This record gives sequence, C-alpha cells and structure tokens, in this order.
Amino acid sequence: MTSTTTPATGAPPIPSRPAKSQGGGLGRYILVRALLIIPTVFILVTLVFVLMRTTGDPITAALGGQLPADQLQERITEAGYDRPLIVQYLEYLGQIFTGNFGTTITDNRPVTEILLTYGLATLELVFYSLIVAFIIGIPLGMVAAYFRDKGQDAALRVFAILAYATPVFFAGLLLKLVFAVWLKVLPVAGRASTGAQIQMELLPNNTGIYTIDAIMTGDPAVLGDVLAHAVLPAIALGLLTAGVFLRLVRTNVIGTLSTDYVDSARSRGVSEFRLVRKHAYRPALIPIITVIGLQIALLLGGAVLTETTFEWKGLGFQLAEYLQARDFVAVQGIVALLAVIVALTNFIVDIIAALIDPRVRY
Repeated sequence: MTSTTTPATGAPPIPSRPAKSQGGGLGRYILVRALLIIPTVFILVTLVFVLMRTTGDPITAALGGQLPADQLQERITEAGYDRPLIVQYLEYLGQIFTGNFGTTITDNRPVTEILLTYGLATLELVFYSLIVAFIIGIPLGMVAAYFRDKGQDAALRVFAILAYATPVFFAGLLLKLVFAVWLKVLPVAGRASTGAQIQMELLPNNTGIYTIDAIMTGDPAVLGDVLAHAVLPAIALGLLTAGVFLRLVRTNVIGTLSTDYVDSARSRGVSEFRLVRKHAYRPALIPIITVIGLQIALLLGGAVLTETTFEWKGLGFQLAEYLQARDFVAVQGIVALLAVIVALTNFIVDIIAALIDPRVRY
C-alpha cells in the first residue's frame, strides 16, 4: 500500500514512490556473483587443459626417454591419451565435477590427496602474508597521507613501489641472508623444526595447519617454533601486497581529508592527526576490501616462488616440483584448485564489499 501526499494548493494527490528493497538488491547481487563463479572456473580449467596439451600427452612429457617405446605407448593407451582431444576434455570436466583430479604420473598419487595434504600449508602462508600486508600497508598509508608531499611521504611511496616491484624470491633470499645467516635470529627454511613436527604428527586429530596443531600440543615452545618459521616467508610474500595497500590507503585518505565533513571538523579545531586517525581511514578501507580478492590471486602466484625459496612444503612447492618433472596431470589438478580458491575468494570479497558499501550493488 502506497501513501499519498496532498499539496497545500489543493492539487490532486501525488502518489509517493515505494522504497527500494535493499534486501532484493543484495540478494540479486549475490545471485549474479555466485553464477559468475561457474564460467570463471570453466574458462580457467579449459585454458589449463589446452595449455598442458600443447606439448603432447602427459605420459610422453613426463616419462619420454625413460621407458621403451612399446611400454610408453602402452601407458598412453591405458590412460586414454591416444583418444581425440575433445573426448579427453569432456572426460576431464566430468572427473573434476565429481572431485576426481586424476593420479600423478611421477609418484602415482591421487591429486586430491596432494591437494588436501599441501593445500592447507599454502592457505596458512597466505593468511600470514595478509596479516603482514595489513600491519605494514595500512598504518604506513595513513602516515604517508598525513605527511602528504613531504619527505616522509616521498620515502614511503618509494618503499611501496619497491615492495611491489621486488621479485618475491629475491626478497626472500635477502631476508634469509640477513636474519637467518648473518643475525641467526630466525630459521632459514621449512615450516617447523624436526622435533616440533614429530610432536604435531603424533596428535590424534592433526589438521595440517601447523599453527592450530601447535596450539593443540599445549607446548608453547612448539607454537613459538612454528611462528618463527613463518616470519620470513610471510614477510617476503606480504610485502608484495603491502605496497598495494599503502598506496590505496594513502590515496583514499587524502581524498577523504578533502570532503566537506572533514573540513567542518577541521574548522572546529580538530587536529589533523585526529582527523586521519578517527575520520579519514575508515572510508579508505573500503577500496582495500574490494581488491583483496585480486591480491589473494597475486599471493597464490607468489606462493610458488616463496615456498620454493623457503622450502615451505605447500601447493606452490609441489607445483614447482611437478613442473620440473613435467607431470602435467598433477599441475592441472593444482592449478584447477587454485582457480576455484581465487573464484570463491573474489565472491566472498564482493559480498563483504556490498554489505559495507551499498553503492556496490547498484
């Protein structure tokens, strides 16, 4: 039922426009974003399949030159790689939809087992890296905005560019050289020491996430050991995103400081530091939330080099091993999972951004 408004002049009543349903807009937005996950994953999986077949069948790529020609052909026939490419592709899609990513060629392990075993290690590293990015990028971005166009601002902008542009493996090697070799204050590689790993593996229900497993042991020394091993890899990978966050926060805080309500507060005598700390930084966080999905993809890509540099045995480390062995079945499975993770992360981030800022939905 719509209400009417009667003007004082006696003109006919003008029906008022019903309020727009906020819930309907959000629901429609979530539905569209959810449906977009399907073509996104489909395109990524298809690209991986096609690119992996450009060098021939996976059996020949992995075992060519190691087996006699008749045995090699027998393995190719058993795996079905001598069939038409479209038939292999349709079968591959069917396997993925049923959760079957195939079996590795080099060590004959189900790809799903590899994903479950090493996937959590990569997610743990990405989580730590995001914490580093937030701790470094957001406060330094606020400082750069506070000292806009001054020496401190220029230095922080240079730092942001260097943090983003420096290759992850180079940053990792520098951190290892300084803190592990010269200062000897942090471990040089691995996820935990041998003693801590044994304690965590003896747990009846270990999760594969070392931080949680270390807490479950009830031994503070194990938790300290796990966290110490995570410091350098997290910093090396987190700096990549910290540079992006720093520049985003700086730009948006400067924009917020020029708005009318901030000018009004400034005219009442509110200090510039308080304006930045209390009023300007919260609106500046919205753009960061919207780009977190893209940064997750960037961190997952950087995890390959980071895990190889620090021997952090996650999906990135295994992906490098299987690429070197030319085991394209394993590579397909790992990349497909990473594609799903990126798509789901972007979906979650889009929903959070829509809840925080309703303008995103329309």
